[in-house]
Formats: sequence, structure tokens, C-alpha cells
Amino acid sequence: MAGKIVARVILEVLGAPKSHVEKTMGLVIEKLGAEEGIKLLKKESYKAEQQENGLWSTFSEIEFETGGMQRVMDICFDYMPSTIEILEPAGMEVDCNVLAEIFNDLLAKLHRYDMLVKNFNMENKLLKEKMEKMRQDNLALIQKLKA
Repeated sequence: MAGKIVARVILEVLGAPKSHVEKTMGLVIEKLGAEEGIKLLKKESYKAEQQENGLWSTFSEIEFETGGMQRVMDICFDYMPSTIEILEPAGMEVDCNVLAEIFNDLLAKLHRYDMLVKNFNMENKLLKEKMEKMRQDNLALIQKLKA
């Protein structure tokens, strides 16, 4: 790949049961390996361990190669690794236009996520109001039936 970038990420999966967590990690690695423009170089997965809260947790270290910073950014957003390390090239130079494009993409995604959170909060508030109304209606009905 011209202008290749080699990076290492740590991906984590948390959930239950243990078999589901381990299977999901395998599927995540498989999906990452099938991404266009991504070549997996190394992958090491660790056994799932039970956490204090009863859930199971596992993680994998994955080293990959890709053709540009935009793909690295896409991997960060799509897979939400807990850490990322750029291994190559050392002393990398980035064109200002490419950097601006990356930041604009970052901002667009942040704005999209912000809008989703705001929408979920509003829906949650409306559902709580409806539940409270139903609770009050049920209490009124119970009072009527007692009388």
C-alpha cells in the first residue's frame, strides 16, 4: 500500500454469557479483517474473564496496515478501540488538506452522535412523562374501585 500506516489497537468486548462475549470478539476481528483497505498483520485474543459485576470481558490486540489516516479514523469510530498506537511511519507528515478533512469528518460524526443523544434524552423524558401519567391514572382507577 502506498503511504501505508501500521497501527495497533486494543478492542474490548463486555457482556454475558462468556460464550457470547468470545464469539462476538471473533466476529469483530473477522469484520475488521474484511474491511476494504485494511490488512490484518497480527492478532492476539485473550480469554474472557468474569468481572465483579458478573459480566464477562475479553480483549484483543490487533495490528493492521492501511493506506491513510482517514481509514485509521474510520476504524476508531467504527470499532471504538480502547487504545490505538501508530507504529509506522515514524515522523509522519500529514498534508493540511488531509488533516482538515479528518477534523471535519470527526466534527460531523460528533455532531451526529450529539444529535442522537439529544433525541434519546427527549424520547426518554417523554416516556417518563407518559409512564407517570399512566401511574396516576392507575392510582385514580384503583381509588375509584375501592370507593
